[in-house]
Amino acid sequence: MKKISILVPTYNEEGNVVPLSEAIIGQFRDHLPNYDYELIFIDNDSKDDTRKKIRELCASNNKIKAIFNARNYGQFSSPYYGLLQMTGDCVIAMCADFQDPVELIPQYVREWENGYKIVLGQKTASKESKIVYTLRSFYYNFLKKHSGVEFIKHVTGSGLYAKEFIDILKNLDEPKPFIRGVVAEMGHNIKLIPYEQPKRTSG
Repeated sequence: MKKISILVPTYNEEGNVVPLSEAIIGQFRDHLPNYDYELIFIDNDSKDDTRKKIRELCASNNKIKAIFNARNYGQFSSPYYGLLQMTGDCVIAMCADFQDPVELIPQYVREWENGYKIVLGQKTASKESKIVYTLRSFYYNFLKKHSGVEFIKHVTGSGLYAKEFIDILKNLDEPKPFIRGVVAEMGHNIKLIPYEQPKRTSG
């Protein structure tokens, strides 16, 4: 049985970790019954009750695990470290605030089984502020024009990464790589799944 790792970085997400875990488990129960899974939260030194909630989840389900950072390592370093700790045949990374729809998980897995090594969610629309979405578009265009870093527009990093790609990350001679840049420059067989980004729930 193939094993799928789900990585969820957290910081002050006490209102989200329980319903998110229930939603993820529901996807495996209803749509992916032939796969094993592990759900790993990596917490970036939350100041609310996020860690308490995660500990309770771990105690109730041995497929749920936790990494508790000693301090806040930032929104890029912490998920990168988390990716390197996964034990599944692939890893699905997603945020804790439901802006990465859990309904995408079966689609990610299906495209992975079709042979893609990287399957990413790509925002084609967003229910967040139109101003914020427009500013993000300008930001992507500015980076593409003025920097030497390659990346895919409106891709946050949420998606599926095959074990083969995680092995590439482990062999990089770079302590803090820009994952989205690595994906664009080194990634192969990339599949994009368009979606409309919902509003943030809390956190």
